Amino acid sequence: MFTAIFGAFESGIIYAIMALGVYLSFRVLDFPDLTVDGSFVTGAAVAATMIVSGVNPFAATIMAMFAGFIAGCLTGIIHTFGKINALLSGILMMIALYSINLRIMGKSNVPLLNTETAMTHVRDFWDKTGIDAFFNSILSIIGLGDSLPRTWGIILFMVLVTFTIKFLADRFLQTEVGLALRATGDNKRMIRSLSANTNLMVILGLGLSNAMVAFSGALIAQQGGFADVGMGIGMIIIGLASVIIGEALFGTKTISRTTLAVIGGAIIYRIVVTMALRVEFLEPGDMKLITATIVILALIMPKVIDRTKEKKRKAKRLAENMTLSELPSGGKGEAGAAIKSDS
Repeated sequence: MFTAIFGAFESGIIYAIMALGVYLSFRVLDFPDLTVDGSFVTGAAVAATMIVSGVNPFAATIMAMFAGFIAGCLTGIIHTFGKINALLSGILMMIALYSINLRIMGKSNVPLLNTETAMTHVRDFWDKTGIDAFFNSILSIIGLGDSLPRTWGIILFMVLVTFTIKFLADRFLQTEVGLALRATGDNKRMIRSLSANTNLMVILGLGLSNAMVAFSGALIAQQGGFADVGMGIGMIIIGLASVIIGEALFGTKTISRTTLAVIGGAIIYRIVVTMALRVEFLEPGDMKLITATIVILALIMPKVIDRTKEKKRKAKRLAENMTLSELPSGGKGEAGAAIKSDS
């Protein structure tokens, strides 16, 4: 059980980068960008192909991020200059990327099992520190010796990378350009009246969003040991599920809190899916059904909770009014003031 949760946390922290990209397009820009399903594979395809060709895996991962940025910018150009519907622009780019990804890889699948990747470099470096043995000895002491993870290096490395990206995203969204980007998503007419170029903001926002998505795809390919042309199917739903779950559980009062909530949502989503797949009557093929169910629950539960709270507030106000009506006329003013001060 612990090994399964550990693996879910490890993959969840990588998918969190993709979820941050989805948050940027869907929440900040208010742009339903379906390019994600294609750009995720683009990142994996570029990284895997370059690594197999002998390129440094870290450089290949950075190049994958730039490829995702270009894909996102193209979606923005199709929408802004081509005057094509936002949803349709994403769909068109996603379809185009399927063929582009096949061209990049040269085949439908590129294996990385016997290749030096960023993850193997991190694992090798971590083995030399002896920290794995330290953590595993603690687990053995508390009775989890049969569930020892292979290495702690990848998860700690990815926590550092993901929170660095989160911090940079927070800082960027508080700059002048970031504020203009947020304003573009809130009210394009208003930001145009201030002489801001909304077309440029949309293109930049979608480019940054898909850069994070492609970066996540490149890391997932190196973690899993392969890049596949079909690995991005349903990725937009996973990203949305992470955003919705995180917002529902942790709130959205500030930008930094919201991005932290998105990371938490991605991790929780992966853990829930992992636990669900351990149920006997569910199979790996049911993963999309599980995802859809999680998204539906994440959308419905906050509304149910809000309705319940509203009913309690109404019942409280009704009880207060009943109390006031039963008091003599002279005591109503004092009692009303006391009730208001309590509330």
